[in-house]
Amino acid sequence: MAQTVATFDYHRINVADDVSLNVAVTGSGAPLVLLHGFPQTHLMWRHVAADLAADHTVICPDLRGYGDSDKPVDTDGTVYSKRTMAADMVAVSEALGYERFALAGHDRGALVAFRAGLDHPDKITHLACLDVLPTLDMWDVMHGVTASVGFHLYLMAQQPGLPEQLIAASPDAFFGHFLDIWTNDPQAIPADIRASYLEACRGAVPSIVADYRASAAIDVEHDQADRAAGNQLKMPVSVLQQDWGAALGFDAAALWGSWATDLQHTTVTSGHFMAEEAPADVAAALRALLSR
Repeated sequence: MAQTVATFDYHRINVADDVSLNVAVTGSGAPLVLLHGFPQTHLMWRHVAADLAADHTVICPDLRGYGDSDKPVDTDGTVYSKRTMAADMVAVSEALGYERFALAGHDRGALVAFRAGLDHPDKITHLACLDVLPTLDMWDVMHGVTASVGFHLYLMAQQPGLPEQLIAASPDAFFGHFLDIWTNDPQAIPADIRASYLEACRGAVPSIVADYRASAAIDVEHDQADRAAGNQLKMPVSVLQQDWGAALGFDAAALWGSWATDLQHTTVTSGHFMAEEAPADVAAALRALLSR
C-alpha cells in the first residue's frame, strides 16, 4: 500500500470491467477532480487539495497505470489512450454521485483532462491544464537539438520491449532524474514523498511506458481528428505553464488559443512541479478559473 494523506478518504472505484482506480476524496461542495502527472501520484495535490477542500469536494485519483490504481496490460494500443483515461474520470465522478465536475490536470493528467474536455464537454464545467501542450502541438514544436529535453518521450514511444527493459534496469535513476531536474525547489518534494513516487514507479514501468507510447500513436490520431473537425474546448480553460516557448521557440498561448474559446494563459516562474512548489498560487489560479 502506497503512502496516503490522513485528510483524504480513500475509495476503490471500478471504471471498467477489469480496471479499478485508487481515488482520494476530501472536502465538500462542488466537485473538482485533480489529476497528477509523471512521475507522481495523487500525493502531488496534497497541499492544493487541502486549500480547495474548504469549499469543494476535491477528488484525486491515481491514473490507471500509476500509484495504487490497476495497471492493465496494453493489448491493443488503446488501454492507455487519453480517451480511455478520460472516460475513467467520468466513471469516477459518476460513481461518487456527480454528473458534472471541474477538472484540472498536471503533466500527463493535463493531457487526460484536455481529452476529457473534448470528448465530454457536457460533463466538464471548467478545465485547467498545468505545464503541457496538447499532444499534437507538443510533437510539432519538438525539433533539432532542443528536442533533447524530451528524450524520454522518444524513448517511450518505441515498440514494446526495449524501453521497458532499459527503464526497469534502473528505475530509481530514471524516474528520479525527472524529480531532480524539473524542480526549482528540491525541498518541495520531501524525502518521504519522493520515496513514495519512486516506489510507485518501480511497480509501474510497463504501464507508464504504455501511457507515453499512446501519446506517440493513438493520442495523436485523436487530436488530428479533432483539429480537422474544428473541435474546440467550449468550457472556461486555464493554462499554467513555464515559459517553454522562450526556450523552444513557439508561442504557447497561441497554440492553446487554437483549442480553447475561453482561455486564460499564465506563465509561471516555479518549476514543473508547481502544485508542490507553489501550491498557494496554483490553488488561487484554480479558484479564479472556477469563478468564471
